[in-house]
Amino acid sequence: MRSLPFDIPDDMPVLIAGPTASGKSALALEIVERGGGIIVNADALQVYSGWRILTARPSDDEEARAPHRLYGHVPFDQDYSVGAWLRDIAPFIGKDQPRPVIVGGTGLYFRALCEGLAEIPPTSTEIRAEADALLASGGLDTMIAELDVESAARIDLQNPVRVQRAWEVLRATGRGIASWQDDTPPPLLPVTDTFPIVMNTNVDWLNARIEKRFDLMLDGGALEEARMMEPHWDPALLSSRAIGAPELMSYLHANLTLDEARNAAVISSRQYAKRQRTWFRKRMSGWNILDLPGESV
Repeated sequence: MRSLPFDIPDDMPVLIAGPTASGKSALALEIVERGGGIIVNADALQVYSGWRILTARPSDDEEARAPHRLYGHVPFDQDYSVGAWLRDIAPFIGKDQPRPVIVGGTGLYFRALCEGLAEIPPTSTEIRAEADALLASGGLDTMIAELDVESAARIDLQNPVRVQRAWEVLRATGRGIASWQDDTPPPLLPVTDTFPIVMNTNVDWLNARIEKRFDLMLDGGALEEARMMEPHWDPALLSSRAIGAPELMSYLHANLTLDEARNAAVISSRQYAKRQRTWFRKRMSGWNILDLPGESV
């Protein structure tokens, strides 16, 4: 086991955030094996069934070594929201529960957990379909122009998913997402009641790990997993955002060679990791920082 640069109390919930391929799950497993508890997923893609290899869900061996919760529990063809995750994790939070070690790369999950989540009414399927069609036709700028000023100033306008969500909320409720967020209830688990860790990764080191990990995924059956999922493939599903899934589907549909699909997936993963690092740097500057690579790793 690694030597960590800080001591983690055995009775305190632990949060572990970091970019893809940074070793978060391995660290969570080590912490639970040392001090007890359960590992709880905070990754928006690992909640889904179907894409176990491409989403790097824990292996059977890892799950046998420690209790794991909220992995693969959502059917791949269903929608799943931050609010749904917050409801699902609630039973694992509390003094009478085993110490949770909450690990993942989805910053919005940690934000909702530690800062609270606005209770926004769900979007109808009709409005969702309208938004999907508008975005697919190149209407991102139109969506941005139709947002209320306060919401447009608060969200990342370069992120189509965030823009679409804000547009849908305004269209469905007549109220901007920023206004809903301002009425956020108290958090389920304030960060001050946890031991929060964020992985600070060297870019070159992480990029090399991302490339190696995807090759290991291919060796471990990612292509066979894609073939199994191909009859059910729908790029509109949230689970289809698993990095590597669209690229391998393009290979299966003869639109890319396997090398091209592999290279495109690696690039997508690196871009995703960059967005994660930016989020963590802005939002988690007060967390305990684990530098990677480093003498302690």
